[in-house]
Amino acid sequence: MIVFDEYRLRLQNAKPALDELERALDIAAAGEKIKELETLSADPDFWTDMESGQKVLRNLKQLQATVVKYSALFNAWQDLITLCQLAVEENDESLLADVSSGVEKWESDMEQARLTALLSGEYDACNAIVSFHAGSGGTEAQDWAEMLYRMYTRWAERSDMKYKILDYQDGDEAGLKRAVILIEGANAFGCLKGEMGVHRLVRISPFDSSGRRHTSFAAVEIMPELPDDVVIDIREEDLKVDTYRSGGAGGQHVNKTESAIRITHVPSGIIVACQNERSQHQNREMAMKMLRSKLAEIKEREHLDRIEDIKGEQKAIEWGSQIRSYVFMPYTLAKDHRTGHEAGNIAAVMDGDLNGFISAYLTCMATGNWKNSVD
Repeated sequence: MIVFDEYRLRLQNAKPALDELERALDIAAAGEKIKELETLSADPDFWTDMESGQKVLRNLKQLQATVVKYSALFNAWQDLITLCQLAVEENDESLLADVSSGVEKWESDMEQARLTALLSGEYDACNAIVSFHAGSGGTEAQDWAEMLYRMYTRWAERSDMKYKILDYQDGDEAGLKRAVILIEGANAFGCLKGEMGVHRLVRISPFDSSGRRHTSFAAVEIMPELPDDVVIDIREEDLKVDTYRSGGAGGQHVNKTESAIRITHVPSGIIVACQNERSQHQNREMAMKMLRSKLAEIKEREHLDRIEDIKGEQKAIEWGSQIRSYVFMPYTLAKDHRTGHEAGNIAAVMDGDLNGFISAYLTCMATGNWKNSVD
């Protein structure tokens, strides 16, 4: 019965954090705002301004989801406390498995809710389009890009999210040159937006017969998948569209037909490609969605008024531009140079254990307390 008391104490000690989450989410104000927006949406003239109406409904949906999730978290906390008390009173050890699994799940859900509370960007609730690009260095960099690809797909799986391959180009001997995936799940973009940048790897190369230490670089790009009701004005005459056959040795990744699409937005120089849908029409539709998302993300990040003001980024994938370093040798460490967050269990990080880095980034975003160091 001591075990149940320990679990109950663990839950009671978590109550201040639960109260802080309620304040951070401003649940009381969210409830009042929901009533206000529901009244507004019931007005006969609500859809006079279509764009405004769509924004109101998106806001309403997000607020309702926030309140429902917090209520579920609070109710689960109460139920677990009650279950612990019942087990002690009834001297029922058969409840131990339910209590143990319930507390573990509640603590995981609590951490996820705390991360969600830090999300306030316009597109944070959206799915995420994640692109991987190998830096210079041939096989070394291409292998590193594939390791990052696996790391983020494992994070998606651990977070109960789904991912879909949109584009994949195999490396010359190993790894990948370029890949694009869509990660689908609540707040996928908000959680991953801080992962955008150059990632650096230090290890003893498995491709070097002399066993020398190598440094490799790869870039990760994160974009929101925009809701269909978000309007991004892209002129057809600003687009250059190329069709091609899916190439490389990646038969397991892509459909090898003539349906692949590459679209260049001429004013900005931004290029997107999609080759994994079943038809040329579907690939073009997805490529346009990627282009809209990329332009919208840059427009918001750079605080620009017009799409025409966007210029493609040409940041080098090399030393000095990395956001995070992953060291496999002579010691093991993953360190984020912006937040200072570190993780010594490099195997867990590469297996998708990224929430510590995500939480540190979102906290720095909220507080403005950045480290800005490159080791």
